[in-house]
Amino acid sequence: MSFESPPLLESDIPGLDLLGRGKVRDIYSIGDNLLLVTTDRISAYDSIIPTPIPGKGAVLTAISAFWFEKTNHLVKNHMLSIDVEEMDLPSGTNIDALRGRTMLVRKTNPLPIECVARGYLAGSGWSDYKNSGKVCGIPLPDGLRESQRLPTTIYTPATKAETGHDENISFEESSDLVGAHLAETVRSLTLGIYEYGHNHARERGIILADTKFEFGLIGDDLILIDEVLTPDSSRFWELSTYKEGTSPSSYDKQYVRDYLTESGWDRNPPAPTLPDQVVIDTSAKYLEALERISG
Repeated sequence: MSFESPPLLESDIPGLDLLGRGKVRDIYSIGDNLLLVTTDRISAYDSIIPTPIPGKGAVLTAISAFWFEKTNHLVKNHMLSIDVEEMDLPSGTNIDALRGRTMLVRKTNPLPIECVARGYLAGSGWSDYKNSGKVCGIPLPDGLRESQRLPTTIYTPATKAETGHDENISFEESSDLVGAHLAETVRSLTLGIYEYGHNHARERGIILADTKFEFGLIGDDLILIDEVLTPDSSRFWELSTYKEGTSPSSYDKQYVRDYLTESGWDRNPPAPTLPDQVVIDTSAKYLEALERISG
């Protein structure tokens, strides 16, 4: 796998149906499967930043592939291959541009919710707690501090927004959307995968503070889809410098969010470009997360 290729903002695969471009991934239909091309785009505050992060797409693909294999005993997933040489791509496709950042996956019927596990009091959860003593409507004990490990990991589902911000919903509302049995199942899986990932990362000097998962159905089979425990979908902290009551050093895009906040951007599109040093540092943080977690 190479992290030296030019940054990719948009993929182009003539001959395949482009189903959509997410904030980071371009999705193509390829026979009975899907092709996920993870670009070097980065988003923050619901906007795509115009500056790419070199190597980011390759890191996200590699770390997701690692976790899909690592958690396969807990839940089946949609990954088929990350080797572009094994994929039946149209003649003339620029294989080099796709190598390392492309995943062939099974098509599923995605559930209309995101499944969030929060093990520590951080981000919007910390803001929510300071205002209400709750996180997403779940009451917590008094006197907790920023970044503190919660007494019990909590599950806070959300709706999935095509554009704009995902909306937190109650467990009961998630049951209305997907049915009581599925809601219970994905809650249990979310908490189980989080604890497994948390323990693995902690052994390697990283705290997995929170994360989100997505699931889909193939017939009656529930499948883990999208990305898993990446710096885009998770909050990773450095264990050696972690301290309650602070905002710990991170290996995720919080570094970019912090820069954008300090820049004075009002969070309304268009987003500003990133300076070279922020790009370099962010790329290094993503790569270190991969190396530390996967070895």
